[in-house]
Order: sequence, then structure tokens, then C-alpha cells
Amino acid sequence: MNQTEYKIYIDDVIRRVETARLKVDDHHIVKIVAVSKYSTSDEIEKLYEIGQRAFGENKVQDLKVKSAELEELPLEWHFIGNLQKNKINNLIDLNPSLFQGLDSLELAQELQKKLVAKDTTMDCLLQINSAKEESKHGVMPEEALAVYKQIETECPNIHLKGVMSIGAHTDDKAVIKQSFETTHEIFKQLPNAKICSMGMSGDFELAIECGSNMVRLGSIMFDK
Repeated sequence: MNQTEYKIYIDDVIRRVETARLKVDDHHIVKIVAVSKYSTSDEIEKLYEIGQRAFGENKVQDLKVKSAELEELPLEWHFIGNLQKNKINNLIDLNPSLFQGLDSLELAQELQKKLVAKDTTMDCLLQINSAKEESKHGVMPEEALAVYKQIETECPNIHLKGVMSIGAHTDDKAVIKQSFETTHEIFKQLPNAKICSMGMSGDFELAIECGSNMVRLGSIMFDK
């Protein structure tokens, strides 16, 4: 696609987001995070020129490389991957706008220690394993409220902004919807939470209709 064709294509993705958003409420705002983990810096820049600003990476090293290559652009970087404890300091140094994969109290406590040592803070989302799948990271839904509040109390350098989850890994739309509704129900019970990050390229419309206000779109956003 040339740049004009690409913009028309992206406008159609945005139209789909808008259609789903309006099914919820005229005032419901949805933010798109373009997941660039399989894309080059040139491809990110091409999407930036159309108007996209928030990008997500799931490996600390890839975030380091791409953020350095594109440091002249005013991009908003999100880290959306599983964070290994030996990579915590590296992620802190990169200072992402949002860490979306805070998946356990143990990780939060380790992150808190490193943030204190570096005298800084980090905005995070608590990851919830709403479908209770062994292949996924995250706290169990019945523990999420207690863990969220415990992190708020015990980890002052972590600024929790809300929750994140991945839809159930199935073709059954009803099961996927249930996993999104589970996360959103927890989100509604958190008085200071602002972000409910749910939905990827294959299920973002359903996620938005279930209350998501942030979607993580990968392949659908890039000209491959």
C-alpha cells in the first residue's frame, strides 16, 4: 500500500473501533495501542505519520532498540509483555508510559524495591487471567480486587491505573465475552482505576462492547 491507501485502511480500523464504541456510549473513549513487536522502526514511523502515537512492545530489548531509533518522535511506549525479574531495572531505565503486564503481587513487590532504589515511579496495569487459562499470566479474578488494593497500599512507587486482560483463547464468542465481562466487572469495582485494557486484533470490537477503553492492536495496524 502507498501512504494514501494505508491511511484509508487505518481509517477503516478506526471506524470499526468507533462503531463498537458507540454501542456502549457516545462519551465512551477508546485508545488504540499499536502492538509493534513484529514491526520495524520504519513501519512504526509510517504509522506515526498517519497519526498513531501509542505503541506497545513485549520484549524489553526490542523496546530499548526501537525507542532509541525513534527517539526524535513523540511516541508513547507501552510495555505489554511478561516481565522477568532480571529485566526490571532495564525496563525502569526505559521509562515506559505504561507497563500493562503487572501479573502478580510478587512481581509488584520486586518492582517496588527497584523503583525505590532508583527513586522513581511507574504507571502500571494489573493483569487479570480472567479466563483462568494455564497458558496465560495474571492474577485470578477472585483475587484481583484484594491484590490490586494490596499493591496500592504496599507499593507506593507503583501507580496502578487500572487492569488488563487477554480474551479467552477459543472460537466460542460467548466464552470470550464472559472473560471480558469478568475483567470489566473488576474494573468497575476499583474507584480510582481509569484504564480497562482488553481486546486485540481478533476480538477488539467485542472487548469494547464489554467496556474496554484501551485496545492492543497488532497485525491489523501494520502494512505487511
